[in-house]
Amino acid sequence: MKKRAGGKAPGKGGAKAPKRQATQAAPPPRKARSRRDVITAAASWGAIAMAIGGVGYWTVGSVSASIGEADLSRIGDGTPSIVQIHDPQCSQCAALQREVRDALEAFDDEALTYLVANITTTEGRALAARHNVGHVTLLLFDGPGRLRSIARGPQSSAALREAFAAHLRASER
Repeated sequence: MKKRAGGKAPGKGGAKAPKRQATQAAPPPRKARSRRDVITAAASWGAIAMAIGGVGYWTVGSVSASIGEADLSRIGDGTPSIVQIHDPQCSQCAALQREVRDALEAFDDEALTYLVANITTTEGRALAARHNVGHVTLLLFDGPGRLRSIARGPQSSAALREAFAAHLRASER
């Protein structure tokens, strides 16, 4: 075997061959989607869209109900009214509101008007002051807007149902 000028035989630790540059393989071709994959994806996206739409619908309904409930000018519009003197930061007020809403489910929507006098607003504070009451209180007005009864403090929905039924009977006289 012939030796090179450095004393080493070719291929045995002699001059190194230049490195080959790594070639990048082309990405594998996209797998064609089957009809089942497309239908499954469409159903998934449809379910997501329905969930988002449902939350939006509920939010809009809740906000518009809250706006209608805050309209204290509806007292005396001919329909007996229940007005909650409410502080949004008060946990007892929130509990009373849940119980009132639960109790009202036993009545036709047109039978009673449920309103909320928020004491953080000028109008809500004025109504509470006019009737000398604090929050966690219900004011029961007849159709023409005369105060008929006051319910103070937290109450169960069953007790409220009875009070509302008695209020309706008294308002009919």
